[in-house]
Amino acid sequence: MSNTAAPALLPVFRSRLQGEVLALTFADPAIEWTAEELAQRTGQPKQTVGNELRRLEAGNLLTSRMIGRSKLLRANADSPYFQPLARLVMMAFGPTLVIHEEFSTLRNIEQIYIYGSWAARYAGEHGAPPNDIDVLLVGAPDRDEAYVAAQRAQQRLGREVNVTFRDAERWRTGDDGFTRQLRSSPLVEIPLHGTS
Repeated sequence: MSNTAAPALLPVFRSRLQGEVLALTFADPAIEWTAEELAQRTGQPKQTVGNELRRLEAGNLLTSRMIGRSKLLRANADSPYFQPLARLVMMAFGPTLVIHEEFSTLRNIEQIYIYGSWAARYAGEHGAPPNDIDVLLVGAPDRDEAYVAAQRAQQRLGREVNVTFRDAERWRTGDDGFTRQLRSSPLVEIPLHGTS
């Protein structure tokens, strides 16, 4: 799916890129970002991200300041739109960020994916809005720790977070119907280390 088309997750936004930039900047309004950092995080060209940032700044959703030759941007927490918009973007575009932060530090995980209706909408498939977030943990994590991470993610996202476990060998071989179904459906891989 093009990042410049209206996203199936929440088509009130102009593009998926716009939603992702808002999710990153609104997640913590104290953090300042450069266009280069946001381009790296979203995987989009700096010029495309820069165009989006100019629109958001013109709409008073982001503020900026110059440090030398670097322009630093952050969410405008004083905007009357900040609180309601932050909630919306976190629900629609925040799962990749939140799932990374809550699950990537668990031990004995080889891969993390979001699957199900949220992943399908993220991939551009139209359908009913997702009510929950389905997370697949590949490996052998401590289940109690994983369920605690799911509860934290659920509180942050404002929607149910369900966790499914697959050991690494079973995931690689895909020898059961559920694993085959997962592998043939949209999956959003969540990085284990570094940035989401």
